[in-house]
Amino acid sequence: MTTQDPTHSTPPPEAARAILVGVDLGRGEAFDPTLDELALLAESAGDTPVARVVAKRKAPDAALFIGSGKADEIKLMVQALGAHTVLFDQAISPAQQRNLERHLGVPVADRTALILEIFAARAQSFEGKLQVELARLQYLSTRLVRRWSHLERQSGGIGMRGGPGERQIELDRRMIDDRIKSIKERLKKVQKQRATQRRARARNGVFRVSLVGYTNAGKSTLFNALTKAKAYAANQLFATLDTTTRSLYLEEAGTSVSLSDTVGFIRDLPHKLVEAFKATLQEAADADLLLHVVDAASPVLAEQMEEVERVLAEIGAHHIPQILVYNKLDLLEDNQRPRQLQDWLTRVGGEHGGQRLPRIFVSAVQGEGLDELRAMIASLMQAAPVPEYAGQETDQDGDRDADQDADLASEDGTTDVDDGDLNPQDPPQDRSDPQDHPQGRAG
Repeated sequence: MTTQDPTHSTPPPEAARAILVGVDLGRGEAFDPTLDELALLAESAGDTPVARVVAKRKAPDAALFIGSGKADEIKLMVQALGAHTVLFDQAISPAQQRNLERHLGVPVADRTALILEIFAARAQSFEGKLQVELARLQYLSTRLVRRWSHLERQSGGIGMRGGPGERQIELDRRMIDDRIKSIKERLKKVQKQRATQRRARARNGVFRVSLVGYTNAGKSTLFNALTKAKAYAANQLFATLDTTTRSLYLEEAGTSVSLSDTVGFIRDLPHKLVEAFKATLQEAADADLLLHVVDAASPVLAEQMEEVERVLAEIGAHHIPQILVYNKLDLLEDNQRPRQLQDWLTRVGGEHGGQRLPRIFVSAVQGEGLDELRAMIASLMQAAPVPEYAGQETDQDGDRDADQDADLASEDGTTDVDDGDLNPQDPPQDRSDPQDHPQGRAG
């Protein structure tokens, strides 16, 4: 199925015109028939979608991923629409990418490359830039053909590592490997600094709360509303990547907690990126409480929550207590609004099956429900056991961004973009009354 994108018929001259391609492979694999999320990723990377192509196959074609017939169709579209690039919603192999570029005559990128490009453009802190560069180099190391043509061929001689017969790709690969080793060493030093900050907080026994969720669910907006901070928030994917921590005073408890805004999650988040951002994601893994921010108006709410929970499990944070914060209450129609702004949801199946999670509906933009959320955080904090880390000197290699005090800026203190919806590892059960849950689905 091929459709022209009606919303971007006249892109600005500096924007690359992109054709979006999605392939439904069945077998229970995640697939977005609308390609809306890929379009948002493309726009976040500075491209302008001009057409969307959806195909269905039992298995990827070994050479062209989509098969020769569909590849010919896309080639004609590239010529007719004057497209500059073709973007795939699924990961494609280096050989498939090379064959497609030769066949289509324009650069081809997959979802992973697109996410890495956005991360590279949005990283602000020294540590964030190193993490993104590491992930990009690890990704590019398998896709060197015709990628680094600007590098000069080394000549032989005393002290020279490359001989006159050495192929350019071998030089490129060695340069990338050397750079990867250098970045890893620098990251180790930064992580030691983070560990020092974490030990200081551990000695103080500060209760730590982290915002987690799918990208563009409103995490940073909620963070600003709760802490009166001025972290960057925008209605786009991955506006910023660096964790920010501020102090949140809870009047009900008569004390402050440490509140952190972390990087948002997304479907098919590249594993290499998760590995590279382990230090930043450690903020969530070390928290005492997670505020799982959910886009209550999203039509794919449950799927987004499942993806976030998958990443939490990957970084070892799936066991941490959660509050489900259903944000964007102001975007719900009257017949979608819940009868109660606070209730409970039950996880089904999996390791945490049967666990009941508190849920609260809020509007970070209008401030609705925020007082009740603060009271809920205070209640859970007071009911929690004394943290095991209090007075101890833990020293994992995780990333701790800022100090607990609002005025103490961390080394990578920026914010994550308006982010999305986090999910318990198992999707909660559907409620019997559809008005008790927007979109008729539970969590």
